[in-house]
Amino acid sequence: MEQIGTFATSGTTLQDLQLFRDADSAQLAPLLAACAVLRLADGERIEDTVRARLLIVLRGVLAVSTDDGATSKILPGESVGEQSVLDDTTNLAAMHAVGDTELLVIEGELVWKLIDQSNTLARNLLRLLSFRIRAASALLRRRHKLGEFYRQLSMNDGLTGLYNRAWLNDMLPKMVASAHRAGAPLSLIMIDLDHFKRFNDTHGHLAGDDALRAAATVIGAALRPADHAVRYGGEEMMVLLPDTPQALALLVAERLCARMRGATIFADMRTPLPHISASIGVAVLADGMDDTALIAAADAALYRAKEGGRDRVSL
Repeated sequence: MEQIGTFATSGTTLQDLQLFRDADSAQLAPLLAACAVLRLADGERIEDTVRARLLIVLRGVLAVSTDDGATSKILPGESVGEQSVLDDTTNLAAMHAVGDTELLVIEGELVWKLIDQSNTLARNLLRLLSFRIRAASALLRRRHKLGEFYRQLSMNDGLTGLYNRAWLNDMLPKMVASAHRAGAPLSLIMIDLDHFKRFNDTHGHLAGDDALRAAATVIGAALRPADHAVRYGGEEMMVLLPDTPQALALLVAERLCARMRGATIFADMRTPLPHISASIGVAVLADGMDDTALIAAADAALYRAKEGGRDRVSL
């Protein structure tokens, strides 16, 4: 980086610069005449950590990177460093030239003098800062939405599309607490595909994946919008039924059990269609019961369904 002249010798007019647009050139140009013009080679970095100053690109492009990883490009006539001047702090943004670049350097004290001299300059500066605040807010909103998208994505099982254990660990305690506060019923259905290891050994793991997806489809099609389906692990799945008493939960479980028997696994029918069935346990939240106890109760009911011969529902 080298000084190649001053603003007076640069051949640039104030009207070429955004901050000075419509300002009184005759009044302000003399104040800027001695300001240095620097030349940077392509890729050269600016070590601008010593003092607050305003940089205006006269030729070329200046790339500015902030701590959050965002990068913007400052084009001819545009400026950077306004905030550091206004709050009298060092500009810590990482900056480098894109192609051969020339910069006009205005020290912080002179910027304040220029503001005092020109209301037009002050208005231009306010407009610029307002635009940047709006742009920063829009970027934050996009990042928030993207973050929420990935958070939701992390809460779903990649194979079945059902919620996963992470979602369950986060939401079930809240649902239990809410049910206790409202005095409302909360039912939990635990589902285990029968003899799933034998199915995998006979038809292969890809067919096993198809069976899990088919089971998830059956479950999803049988539920209300307020209900939630979870892949608990392996071939075990779970359904949470808010505001659902025991009698209604049993009806839902019986419907799931019946529909599971008719699930289509091999759509092309080139091989004999193996049926899948499920053992299902139902539990209802009781007074003083927490989320762990509710799962344990459903698991115990599931065990009784298996002991009773499988392909059935048990309390």
